[in-house]
Amino acid sequence: MSTEQQVQRFREIHGALRAEIAKVIVGQEAIVENTLTAIFAGGHVLLEGVPGLGKTLLVRTLGEVLDLSFNRIQFTPDLMPADILGTNIVMETPGGRREFQFQRGPIFAHLILADEINRATPKTQSAMLEAMQEKSVTAGGEIRRLSEPFFVLATQNPIDQEGTYPLPEAQLDRFFFKLLVDYPTGAELTEVLTRTTEGIVTSAGKVMNRETLMELQKLVRQVPVASHVKDYAVRLAQATHPKTPTATAIANQYLRFGSSPRGAQTLLLAGKVRALTHGRFHVSFDDVAAVAHPALRHRLILNFEAEAEGVTTDQIVTQILQEVPREAPATKT
Repeated sequence: MSTEQQVQRFREIHGALRAEIAKVIVGQEAIVENTLTAIFAGGHVLLEGVPGLGKTLLVRTLGEVLDLSFNRIQFTPDLMPADILGTNIVMETPGGRREFQFQRGPIFAHLILADEINRATPKTQSAMLEAMQEKSVTAGGEIRRLSEPFFVLATQNPIDQEGTYPLPEAQLDRFFFKLLVDYPTGAELTEVLTRTTEGIVTSAGKVMNRETLMELQKLVRQVPVASHVKDYAVRLAQATHPKTPTATAIANQYLRFGSSPRGAQTLLLAGKVRALTHGRFHVSFDDVAAVAHPALRHRLILNFEAEAEGVTTDQIVTQILQEVPREAPATKT
C-alpha cells in the first residue's frame, strides 16, 4: 500500500470514528478530536469538567466504536491498590490442595475509565503510575504485562474539592492530553434534551479492531518531521522553563516549573496525528501549535503570583505561542 493510500485509509477510519461517536455524543467536537488524537498516538487523557457534561459517556462510547475490552473504575477514598491491580486468593485444586492464584483486577483491559480519579488516596493513585508508563503492573510479587494497546481515560471534577486528593505532578505528566470539557451550546443542549427525554435510542457501531488500531499507531510514528518543525517544538517547550536563557517573560513571571520532555514529545506525536487527519504525511508548524494547549496546560506549574492574579496555564501557553517565532532566529557569526 502506497503512502497516499495509507493516509487516505487513516482519514477514512478517523472520519468513521467521529461519525459513530456523534451518534451518541452531541457536540464536543474538539474534545472528541483530541481524544482520538491521543489514542492514535498511544497516550492517556485527563478529562476535566463539571458533572453531567458527558465525560463518562464519551469514554464508554469509545470502548464501543474501538471494539476493545473496557473496564470502569470508580475512584473513591476507600479504594485500595489491590482493588485496581488484583490480588492473590486461596483456591482449592481438584486434588484437594490449596494454592494461591492471582485474581486480575479491572486494570487488565485495553481501555480504562478512571472515573473521578482525584477522589482516591495518593497510595491508590500511585498504583496507576506503573500501568500508565510501563504498561505493566507489579502484583503478587510478579511483573505482569498489560494487553496492548492500553489507554487510561480519567475524569476529574474541578469544582467539588472536598475529600479529593490532587494528582501529583508526576502522574499529571503521564497524561498525553488534559482536556477541558465545557458546557454545551443552546442548540446542543436542545439536541441532548431531544435524545434523552423522548425515548430516542442511539448507539454506536464498531469501526475499528485492536489490530487495525495498532497498525495505524505505527503509521503515526512513521510520519516525518522536518528539522525546523522539530526545533519549533523544542523552543516551545524550552520557553516554558523559568529562569533560563530560553524562557519567555511570562514564564519567568508566572511559572515555578515548565514542561517536561514529555511535553515536547506530545507536541510532535499529536502533530503527526493531526497531519494525517488533514491528509498530509508531514508535520507543519500549524500542527504543533494547534495541539500546544492540551499538550502543555497540565505540565506547567504556576507560582504564587499567578494563582493570586488568577492567571491560567492556557493564558501562558497562548502568550508563548505568540512570542516564540516559528523559524529559529539566525545565529550571529
